Amino acid sequence: MDKIIVEGGRPLKGEVKIAGSKNAALPILVSSLLTAGMNVYTNVPDLKDIQSIKLLLSTLGAGIETDGGTVRINGGGLCIHEAPYDLVRKMRASILVLGPLLARLKKARVSLPGGCSIGARPINLHLKGLSQMGASIELKHGYVEATTDGLKGSEIYLDISTVTGTENLMMAATLAEGVTKIRNAACEPEVVALADALNQMGAKIQGAGGTTITIEGVSSLHPVSIRIIPDRIEAGTFMVAAALTRGDVKILNCEPDHLEAAIHKLRLTGLKVKIEGNSVRVQGQNSIASVDVKTLPYPGFPTDMQAQFMVLMSVADGLSMISETIFENRFIHVSELKRMGADIIVSGNTAMIKGVPNLSGAPVMATDLRASASLILAGLVAHGQTTVSRVYHLDRGYEMMEKKFAQLGAAIKRVDD
Repeated sequence: MDKIIVEGGRPLKGEVKIAGSKNAALPILVSSLLTAGMNVYTNVPDLKDIQSIKLLLSTLGAGIETDGGTVRINGGGLCIHEAPYDLVRKMRASILVLGPLLARLKKARVSLPGGCSIGARPINLHLKGLSQMGASIELKHGYVEATTDGLKGSEIYLDISTVTGTENLMMAATLAEGVTKIRNAACEPEVVALADALNQMGAKIQGAGGTTITIEGVSSLHPVSIRIIPDRIEAGTFMVAAALTRGDVKILNCEPDHLEAAIHKLRLTGLKVKIEGNSVRVQGQNSIASVDVKTLPYPGFPTDMQAQFMVLMSVADGLSMISETIFENRFIHVSELKRMGADIIVSGNTAMIKGVPNLSGAPVMATDLRASASLILAGLVAHGQTTVSRVYHLDRGYEMMEKKFAQLGAAIKRVDD
């Protein structure tokens, strides 16, 4: 099992290119199941989660070819309706195959999903929506078993704005008979990217990016060529790293519009942010102002940036408060940051952070994807050496993070434990 060793204290300087978005690539790759023919996807990141979804799609009968950042998927061979536990347990996004399987094969047997331990994240809203579209659904022995004589358009209201729920229902609705309306839909850029991809395939989707999405079902879809959008969370992570190390970093191949809330909060800390088209130059300052943050669905401050921002507040001047409203168990990284000298008190879904002059390097353990990133950021600014173990979490969502940091001047390396 690999671990990452960081020697802190070096300002980051230079340019870094952001990879394609994991959270956009996963549903877009799954959408290949909706059509027979060869789909071509470029700017696909090389991540564990991407490898897992490709293996799952292959198991279902799709033909897959990979050449660097280009992935070709032929959904014409789709013939298996079961997504087994051994594959689905590794990644929560595997539940996204449920909608396309019902739409194409009219039946699906999908294991209840696994993933990071940051909260329950139930899929009941997926199942309720599919039931409203005419699917018969049962939960048996840890599997969702669903059948339909043909999905029908329906009016669906999501009690909670759920990204994967919106994506699953949107994909299913593209081949349903009639019109489907999803109300209180998720507005994230990744949802918009999927809608754009589906529309290029011949779907009729309006309203993506807003709280009501309307899908007029069509009889069939056709293959497409799609470029995956940049990863906004990776871009935000490197912005925080520049602020922490008092560095000067130009972030290339990003979409600044997707990070407006995070950029606003980072500017309030004193970070200089200059936007130039699809690049952002960030310049850290000697002092970091404390700023309160509350995570919210898009366009609010992203929950996937909460752990990274907490590291920044750990060395800021004064007191700050971070409230987590999306996941109920997303402060697991706090205990590890406290091992490094952070002064943090958690009460319910709120963390109170008193900035300290310095963090101290220590052996720490990653518990989920974003916690992994936060501990590496802490290591970049800490005095001494930090060893982050269980970094397989990191590889689920960041492409060659340690190499990118090394290119910016960090003293960082990956070693085999």
